[in-house]
Amino acid sequence: MRGRGGLKIRILIGVAIVAFAFIKKCNNKTLNPYTDRVQNINMSTDQEIAIGLQSAPQMAHQHGGLYPDQKLQNYIDMVGRKLVNSTTARETPYKYEFHLLADPNTINAFALPGGQIFITYALLSRLQNEDQVAGVLGHEIGHVLGRHSAERIAEHDFWKTIATGASVGADAGGIVNQIGQNVLLGNGRDDELESDKLGVRFMIKAGYNPEEMIEVMRILKEAAGPNRTPEFQSTHPDPDNRIEKIRDAIREYQQS
Repeated sequence: MRGRGGLKIRILIGVAIVAFAFIKKCNNKTLNPYTDRVQNINMSTDQEIAIGLQSAPQMAHQHGGLYPDQKLQNYIDMVGRKLVNSTTARETPYKYEFHLLADPNTINAFALPGGQIFITYALLSRLQNEDQVAGVLGHEIGHVLGRHSAERIAEHDFWKTIATGASVGADAGGIVNQIGQNVLLGNGRDDELESDKLGVRFMIKAGYNPEEMIEVMRILKEAAGPNRTPEFQSTHPDPDNRIEKIRDAIREYQQS
């Protein structure tokens, strides 16, 4: 009898934890004023900035540190500041900083929450003009402004809580944890497409040619070759699948 009573208590506790997770998720609904999209976010912009600043040195270290050419770094800063100062990005509380990484092999660009933005020398060396650099940096600014990292963190916390509740009531925690990891580490197609669209808007506002965003997609596809997928592409939708959406965004913002 004790065993049955203990099982009932564990199930009730598990159900309570799961219910708490769903209630918390509903209470975390936040309207992003820069994208007009309602998101599940459980942290402040100050916390996003702090996470980005704390993580930036480690990310730089993983890519061989910063590229040792101040002229190239100044160039990246110039393009980044132009994009920020000409667009909605300047109205956000984020502290945008742009970092050129020394990594000569990893074709990548990424953004940490709060405004820390990185591009590797391997990717920069493939780009052919300033407009293409602006396309890459504009896309990453879109991730920051879109609060995509904060959204993934909140989703991860939600599934972690669900897993805790499930493991209390039964032995299903491993399955739920797996679901949570897939949510957190998926390719984020919607996020990438939103960032592409924001990047196009930023390019136009800053006076850059948005058609060069399409050329960036082609450069990434060519860099992949027949068998290898560059890191930048591996976490993003296939370039061919993004080009048409980019064309739609160009038509929309050039007419507005």
